[in-house]
Amino acid sequence: MEKVSEYIQEHKDRFIHELIELLKIPSISADSKYKGDVLAAAEAVRKTLESAGADNTELCETEGFPVVYGEKIIDASKPTILVYGHYDVQPADPLELWDSPPFEPIIKDDKIYARGACDDKGQMYMHVKAFELMMNTKQLPCNVKFIIEGEEEVGSENLEAFIQSNKEKLKADIILISDTSMLSMEHPSITTGLKGLSYLEVEVTGPNRDLHSGVYGGAVANPINILCEMIASLKDENNRITIPGFYDNILEASTEERALMSKTPFNLEDYKGKLGIEEVHGKKGYTTIERKGIRPTLDVNGIWGGYIGEGAKTVLPSKASAKISMRLVPNQSDEEITQKFKNHFESIAPKSVKVEVKPHHGGEPYVMPIDIPEYKAASEAIVKAFGKEPVPVRAGGSIPIVALFEQVLGLKSILLGFGLDSDAIHSPNEHYGIENFLKGIETISYFYESYSNSYD
Repeated sequence: MEKVSEYIQEHKDRFIHELIELLKIPSISADSKYKGDVLAAAEAVRKTLESAGADNTELCETEGFPVVYGEKIIDASKPTILVYGHYDVQPADPLELWDSPPFEPIIKDDKIYARGACDDKGQMYMHVKAFELMMNTKQLPCNVKFIIEGEEEVGSENLEAFIQSNKEKLKADIILISDTSMLSMEHPSITTGLKGLSYLEVEVTGPNRDLHSGVYGGAVANPINILCEMIASLKDENNRITIPGFYDNILEASTEERALMSKTPFNLEDYKGKLGIEEVHGKKGYTTIERKGIRPTLDVNGIWGGYIGEGAKTVLPSKASAKISMRLVPNQSDEEITQKFKNHFESIAPKSVKVEVKPHHGGEPYVMPIDIPEYKAASEAIVKAFGKEPVPVRAGGSIPIVALFEQVLGLKSILLGFGLDSDAIHSPNEHYGIENFLKGIETISYFYESYSNSYD
C-alpha cells in the first residue's frame, strides 16, 4: 500500500488538531449533567466520518446515548470490516490531581494529555483517519462499517438491543477494535484475550441514624467496621478469593500457554519503579503477567461512609458502602459470579446489620485464537509498521461488548490497541503518545491491505 507514510506526515498536524478539538468535549456518560456534551461528541464523530468519505452517516437512537454509524461499501463481493469504538469517557475526578484541566488538552513530551486521549477517543480516531487516508489516496481495498457508541464507560447497556435489531445493517466478516494497549513501542503486541466483568455496589446499614460514637460506640455495630471486616474476608492469606464456587468451571491456562507467557518482555523492577511500589501483590503461585492476564480478581473500587469532611466529627454512621469489581476469565459467567457474590456476602453479614447488594453491569470473557487469518493479517500489519513480530498477550481489562459481538453477530474481534499501560487511563493525567497515535493510523491501514489480500 503506497503513500501511507507520506499522507500521515503531510497531514499529521491536522490529525492532532482535530483530535484535540474532540478531546475538549467532556462526554462523560456516567454523569447526567454532561448529557449535552455526550450528544455533541456523537455529532462531532458523525461529521468527521462523513468528511472522511463515509456514506449513510447517522446517529442511531437507543434508550440511552446514540450509536454513530457510517459505511463505505465499494464491492459486495469484497470482505467487510466492522470498526467499533466509543466516544464517551470516564469522569475526570479527582480534578485536583490533574496537572492540567482534563478537557483542555495540552501536548507535553510528545504526548497529548486529556481525559479520553487514549481511552478511547485517541484510539477510535485513528480508525477515522486511516479510513480518510485510504479514501483520499484511493486505496480502500474492502468494505468498512463504523459503530461508535456513547455508553462503553457505563457498561454498553443499550448496545445489545441495537445490535439485535440491526443484524443485517451490521453484517460483516470481522470486527476491528482499538481500545486496548500493547506492551511497548519496542515490543508491539496484539491482545488475544479480555477478562469478563462483574461490577456491583454493596451497602451495609446499622442503626436508623448516625450516632454519637462515645454514647453508642462499643454497644451498636459500626457499619464501616463491619463492611471492612466483610470485604477483608473475601480473600484468604494467599489472596485466593473465598466466595464458594468462585473458581468452578474456570478454563485453566495450559502449561504450554504459561510457558509462552513467560517469554513476554517484562521487567519486574521497572514495573514496580513506574508504579512507585516496593513489592507486587496477588494470588500465590502466579507471576505478575499471569495475575494480570489469566487469573480472576476481586477489587474494591471505592468505599465510603461516615464523616469525611475537614476536621473531626465523632460519629458512628448509619450506613457504609463500597463498589466492588471482579474480573473474570474464560468459562466464568458474569451473571453466575454476581449471584454467587450476592449469596455469599449476604450470608456472612452479622445480624447487627442489614446488607444490600446492587449489581451494576458486567460482561463475558473473550479469547481469540492466533491461528486464524484475521490474526495473521494483524500480525503482518504490525510487522510492516514496526519491523518486528507482535507478541500475543491476554489483557486484564474488559470490553463486555466483544463477547456479545461473537454471540449475536457470530464475528471474531481483532483487538489492535496502541495504548500503553503507563497512559493513565481512568486516572488523572491520562495521556496518549503522538507516535502511538500516528503509528496506529499506519498499522490500521496496513491491516486493511493484509486482511483483504487474505480473501483474494
